[in-house]
Amino acid sequence: MFVGHLALAFASKRIDPRPSLGWYVAAVVTLDLLWPLFLLLGIEHVRVAPGATAFTPLVFESYPWSHSLMMSAVWGALLAGLARWRGVAPRTASLLALLVMSHWVLDVITHAPDMPLAPGASPLFGLGLWNSIAGTIAVEGAMWAVGIWLYLAPRRATSWLGPVALWSFILVCTLMWASGPWSPLPATERAIGWFALIGWITIPWSALADRHYALRPTATAA
Repeated sequence: MFVGHLALAFASKRIDPRPSLGWYVAAVVTLDLLWPLFLLLGIEHVRVAPGATAFTPLVFESYPWSHSLMMSAVWGALLAGLARWRGVAPRTASLLALLVMSHWVLDVITHAPDMPLAPGASPLFGLGLWNSIAGTIAVEGAMWAVGIWLYLAPRRATSWLGPVALWSFILVCTLMWASGPWSPLPATERAIGWFALIGWITIPWSALADRHYALRPTATAA
C-alpha cells in the first residue's frame, strides 16, 4: 500500500491541524523510508518474482527490522520523541506514533503473508489484497480520494505555490502507485533499495505544500 498510507496522513490534519502535513507523512511512511536503508546495508532482503502477486512482483523475504509490528512500535516511539523535541504537542506526538504503527496494519491488508510480528521466529500475516489489481485500486484509491477531500475541505490556498506543490505531489504519487503493476523494476536488490530512497522526498514536498494552505475562517471558528 502506498497512497493508502498517505491518505491517513492527509486525514490526520482534520484530527489535529496544528503540525505540518510533513510530520504526518513522515509517520505513515517511516517504515518504507527505513526499508531501503536496511536493504542497502544487507540487513533485510527482497527479490523480484514476476507473478508473486498481481499488483507487485516483489517478494519481501525478510524485513523484520523495518516492518514488524514490534519494531513499528519502536520506530513510532522514536518519531514521537523527535516530534516532542521539535515542539509538537504530546497528543499529536501520540497520534504520530499510532500512524507509524498503522503502516503495519494496512500492509497486512494488501501484502501476501509476509508481515512479521517481531524480529526472529514469528508468524507471518497478510490478507493478499495485492492479488487483485482491481481490488487494490478500488480500496486504496477510495482511501486516497477521501483523505485528499478531508484535507482540502476546510482549507484554502494562501498562495499559488500551495496548489502547485500539493497537486503535483498528489499526481506524482498517484501515477507511481497506479502504474506499479506495469512498471519495469530494477533487477537487483540494491537497485530496488536505491530507487526506493526517492520516498524521502515526500516529507519536504508535502510540508512545502501544507505551508501554503490555511484553515478557512469558518473551519477555524468551528
